[in-house]
Amino acid sequence: GESPWKQPEKGREKPTPPAAEAERVMLNLLSLCVCVCVYVSVCLSVCLSLSRSLSLSPDGSDREMERLEELPLCSCRMEAPRVDRLTAHANRTCMAIESINGQLVGCTNAIVKGETMRPSSRVSLMVLCETHRSHMVKHHCCPGCGYFCLSGTFLECCPDVRIAHRFHRGCVSVLGGGRGRGGMGVGLLFCPHCGEDASEAQEVTIPPSTPSSGAAVITATASSTTTTPSLLPSTGVEDVVAVGDGGVDSVGPSLVLPNGKPVCPSALPPGDRRAALQRAILTQDTERRKKLRFHPRQLYPAAKQGEVQKVLLMLIEGIDPAYQADSQNRRCALHAAAQRGLVEICYLLLQAGAKVDAQDKSQRTPLLEAIINNQVEVARYLIQSGACVYHEDGSTGLHHAAKLGNLEIVTLLLNTGQVDINAQDSGGWTPIIWAAEHRHKEVIRALLNRGADVTLKDKEMNVCLHWASFAGSAEIAELILNAGCPLISVNMHGDTPLHIAAREGYLACVTLFLSRGADIDIMNKEGDTPLSLARADSPVWVSLQINRKLRRGVANRIVRTDDVAQGYENVPIPCVNGVDDEGCPSDYKYIAENCETSAMNIDRNITHLQHCNCTDDCSSSNCLCGQLSIRCWYDKDQRLLQEFNKIEPPLIFECNLACSCHKTCKNRVVQAGIKVRLQLYRTEKMGWVCVFFLPHPHQLISDAEADVREDDSYLFDLDNKDGEVYCIDARYYGNISRFINHLCDPNIIPVRVFMLHQDLRFPRIAFFSSRDILTGQELGFDYGDRFWDIKSKYFTCQCGSEKCKHSAEAIALEQSRLARLEACPETGPDPDP
Repeated sequence: GESPWKQPEKGREKPTPPAAEAERVMLNLLSLCVCVCVYVSVCLSVCLSLSRSLSLSPDGSDREMERLEELPLCSCRMEAPRVDRLTAHANRTCMAIESINGQLVGCTNAIVKGETMRPSSRVSLMVLCETHRSHMVKHHCCPGCGYFCLSGTFLECCPDVRIAHRFHRGCVSVLGGGRGRGGMGVGLLFCPHCGEDASEAQEVTIPPSTPSSGAAVITATASSTTTTPSLLPSTGVEDVVAVGDGGVDSVGPSLVLPNGKPVCPSALPPGDRRAALQRAILTQDTERRKKLRFHPRQLYPAAKQGEVQKVLLMLIEGIDPAYQADSQNRRCALHAAAQRGLVEICYLLLQAGAKVDAQDKSQRTPLLEAIINNQVEVARYLIQSGACVYHEDGSTGLHHAAKLGNLEIVTLLLNTGQVDINAQDSGGWTPIIWAAEHRHKEVIRALLNRGADVTLKDKEMNVCLHWASFAGSAEIAELILNAGCPLISVNMHGDTPLHIAAREGYLACVTLFLSRGADIDIMNKEGDTPLSLARADSPVWVSLQINRKLRRGVANRIVRTDDVAQGYENVPIPCVNGVDDEGCPSDYKYIAENCETSAMNIDRNITHLQHCNCTDDCSSSNCLCGQLSIRCWYDKDQRLLQEFNKIEPPLIFECNLACSCHKTCKNRVVQAGIKVRLQLYRTEKMGWVCVFFLPHPHQLISDAEADVREDDSYLFDLDNKDGEVYCIDARYYGNISRFINHLCDPNIIPVRVFMLHQDLRFPRIAFFSSRDILTGQELGFDYGDRFWDIKSKYFTCQCGSEKCKHSAEAIALEQSRLARLEACPETGPDPDP
């Protein structure tokens, strides 16, 4: 019947209960509802008065209750009727989804009981396995998002010692003042299970359980970056739900698409893209009430313009995410989103069922769109979502990335292990050929480090050296030559790389090829030589003419161009003698690593090595190997830093076999071997000299053994503070550095380096340039005064430097000065010459 509290009859005087009595009634009602929720778990809602007072006006009219709001409570312990169609979902598998620090995993256990359950009316009905049913009853499923809180970090409300209500910090119930900051005020926050004050909730972190616990899990989202949700501050609750222009909670709101796939912002890395998706999910319910209608053709332009809200609404309404319109060249919405780098829309489309490898009329896939437009994040996401890296004509994403010089995408594709680095497209071109033609040096370095084959030919029989020559890049050509590409390769027209460089007028390439012994008289199928193809009187033509004359000038001499290194080094080291008939030195054994001829007891135990745990290229100051050397002394080009002390060089500890970093990190220089072009040539006065950074492997001997060596010209002392003295002897075993002469004005310096071991008594001696060295310039370091104190009796220095102190003239001047001092000691020493 009619309530006297709502419609009082005329002339009837209403009773006026005291305010205290009204408040008592309201609190009793609240207490009853909370108890029912916690212990009986009936789906209810309760009205809370923020002023906690109800009163009636003294004149008999109702006084309006102030700021009443609805606080939803959970239904975790309540079962809904059995629904056969739902129990048949996914072959009768459990529909539970767990949220573990922002990453969603789904359960694949079989269901036994067909009744549906859900933690609140906000969440769709679910059929669950017995394990998740028991967790649902224990209030371990978040009423806000419907994800189980079984491991990871979340909040836990404990109204009783036997009860633990779990929920995410972004799923608290809010009363009064709205959510967020910035002048809107902050409302009261309550546990979504029982309505208790959320400030009493505790931050809980539970490690993931093993798969044997009954929940075989599969990744339910395509997220590659999982993030830990922000936690409840200990100082208060005003930051628990911070929603503003900057974004929302990292676990945040979520929903389920018509195909049953979840959409959760935590699948995306933090940033603007995640915030855009969060805002779209938060507002989609309001937008859906407008009952807008969409056509499938609208999905493509919406995706292209980045309209996340509109795309989400269309997918919720069941618009086909794979729709391909002829008016758009059969491009689908995923093509448009990939082209624009809109990773949040790509995520929505794929979750809704879009085809990750859909092809347009040009047979382009979304992944190719992302690669061609240098959209790294989208490319990474599509690859993780199973996108195929191959194309119909045999080309791969790696071909396009190499052509465009997208080093980050090249590295990303190589790290998948799914691409064939030597795949040939319809023209026979490999990724390294594309990179060579378009002069992408760093991409070529990356491809070579992963084993790219430089000898593969395209359909016109060109190797990548032909293309480097056509591009006019001597640096790239040198990299390819050092990787083993033959200089004598000819294409279907009979052209060598020298033919192409001469025809195009690239002097640097021509000079490089001539220094490597290219034949200037070889003819192509048209009968042309490189010289005849060069434009007359051009620098290239002059260079070829001079080279021809030099070759004819020494035609009657025996010119040897043997590889001194005998294949032990990365780069061949030619031996050239244009002076006499003496052959290449053969009275020693070329080695690339140190050897010992007597017991040295070098500590080579790998477990004793101090090593770094870097996962990058060791650029961080936290790299332990760099700290052992005071700092890493190499720059990105593997050269010594300007501040390196060249007078008293510090020890350098390179990364070793125990380190976690990649073998191409910046702190592995000496161990990589020789990478520059060197040459051993015969001179008239100084014999064999090394021209134009190289490790110094030789024979290690003790000081006692050094004393009995007849020829001590190749000894290098290793001075140790503990009194032990050892020598490096290059007389019988050594590398090209045994031919490095003394220079009074040296251009290289010896540095002690440790790589394979860290026994401080036995460093590796490496030579680094101390200044710029010109092509053809002799290499030399200062042997030291102690050497010349002994050797000056037998020979003098022939370096020819203005600063020479050990030439015959310099020694004569010094002796004359000393004689004058002895004759006239009172005059004092002469000023320095």
